[in-house]
Amino acid sequence: MGILKTFKQDDGSDLAIRRRNEELEKELQASREREQVMRQQLQRACQRLKVAEEAEERLSSQLGELEAEALTQARDYHHQIAALMNQLSQAQKLLQIRLQQPQLQSASV
Repeated sequence: MGILKTFKQDDGSDLAIRRRNEELEKELQASREREQVMRQQLQRACQRLKVAEEAEERLSSQLGELEAEALTQARDYHHQIAALMNQLSQAQKLLQIRLQQPQLQSASV
């Protein structure tokens, strides 16, 4: 009778071990699913980061091109203003000379 009693006790603890094992397997499965979801989220975040880095590179390149173009335009405008100022100065000198000529002619008469 002692053997049957021990067997029945083992049966009870065996059932508890099986239940605990099933719980652990469920927890493991849930953990694996969470890990898979996190891996997918990480992969999407890495893809978004790559896209953002590529966009940053494109924008940086475009900004450099625009800065170079703006500098070229500023230099061109500066040269144009200097040329116009020179023309204006020459025109003023000519105007002063012409205005003084009648005075010279009337003084010589």
